[in-house]
Amino acid sequence: MTMPFMTVEALLTGKPMPFRDGEYSAIAKKPVEGPVRIGWLGLEGDAVADKVFHGGWDKAIHLYPQDHYGWWRDRKPGHPLLDAPGAFGENIASRGMTEEDLCLGDRFSLGSAILEASHGRQPCWKLDHRFGERDVMATIVKTARCGIYFRVIREGEAEGGAGARMELLERPLPDWPIARLFRLLIAGGHKSEPDAVRALANMPVLADAWRERAGKLANR
Repeated sequence: MTMPFMTVEALLTGKPMPFRDGEYSAIAKKPVEGPVRIGWLGLEGDAVADKVFHGGWDKAIHLYPQDHYGWWRDRKPGHPLLDAPGAFGENIASRGMTEEDLCLGDRFSLGSAILEASHGRQPCWKLDHRFGERDVMATIVKTARCGIYFRVIREGEAEGGAGARMELLERPLPDWPIARLFRLLIAGGHKSEPDAVRALANMPVLADAWRERAGKLANR
């Protein structure tokens, strides 16, 4: 049986830049060409401005499926951010699998590195500000088109540019697609599936922040 894979359209990095009212953000990322080192905290040359809510072991690399871009363009026709990868601040612009397909704990190769899916991205106001729209964050919450965070299990190197493949190596938790986690922990689904939320609270592979959130929701 052929294992699923994703095709990389771009690897992107960014540095903190002025964003709004004196705040900085590295959400505006640019594609890189040539070999890119992948360390424990992400792609070499990438950085975060807010180290409380961004970056770290569980959020080393952010992937956003380019499969969603056509859907977004239908809803925001002519928006320039949607003309190229990077609209959502992603480090990996990929195609072939979405949050409905990717599962918690999935391990993928990227060049000589190995990445593990740790949780989905919880959207914040910065996406609304970046798009100049008031509904981007709310739309993501409603649709679970959130993007996926990966931790680095093995450091390595990958080629920038389009055409690389991310091969699925392991899938230990096929019942836990990222979209399901997002709906349970971010979009209010915990009310109808309390047993599932309790299970997530005791799942070590889940990112610390979402595991803590699951514990709080399970105790309400």
